[in-house]
Amino acid sequence: MSSHSSRDALDRRTFLGAALVGAFLPRVSLTASIDRLTQPLSKDDRDRMSPGQILDELKAGNERFRSGQMAGIDYRQQQLASAAGQYPAAVILGCVDSRGPAEIIFDVGIGDIFNARVAGNVVSDDLLGSLEFACAAAGAKAIVLLGHTACGAIKSAIDNVALGHLSGLLAQIRPAIAATTFSGERSSRNPVFVDAVARTNVRLGIEEIRRRSSLLADLEHKKTITIAGAMYDLATGIVQFDD
Repeated sequence: MSSHSSRDALDRRTFLGAALVGAFLPRVSLTASIDRLTQPLSKDDRDRMSPGQILDELKAGNERFRSGQMAGIDYRQQQLASAAGQYPAAVILGCVDSRGPAEIIFDVGIGDIFNARVAGNVVSDDLLGSLEFACAAAGAKAIVLLGHTACGAIKSAIDNVALGHLSGLLAQIRPAIAATTFSGERSSRNPVFVDAVARTNVRLGIEEIRRRSSLLADLEHKKTITIAGAMYDLATGIVQFDD
């Protein structure tokens, strides 16, 4: 088989820019000869993976990102290939912060994940409905609630900022402030406290998803999906998942 044919065969079965080529095939490393990933995730590929495998692929993608060894995705070709349908494996609920684009920090392509973003990664009714759509209707198998360091929304909630509709959004974050056990300076000037509140906000958000959505809680109970929390470090590029 020619190197070109080998590349095409692998590309058709590659998820998230990694080299998982199916449940019954070994995991291999991306090689220099495979420098473009052109095909989005297919339904068969997505359905073949377990929720745990999907989280593993997200972790591997973040490792590629922070080590400077990203897969080299052909986004234009993926855009064309995904126009007729989508089969994302995961849904990421993250913050609107411009420094945390999920597709980039997880090294994924067009059609691989649903990406929902709102300041402070709060779990509002609309966002909860979006998570239910992604998993119950569209077949995604993993929910990741993604917070990040130095979060402006967290700082604003700590400072009791009042500004239009933002005030109502920040009110949804404030329970995390009270729930954060911290012995140092409890102010937005203390980056350690800010990040501690952000981690608490993720934990409470996960609890909110399970408490307020019987649909998602039931899917998780059946092991059809997994729900995970994670924190993205703006300085290091590392996504730390809660275990």
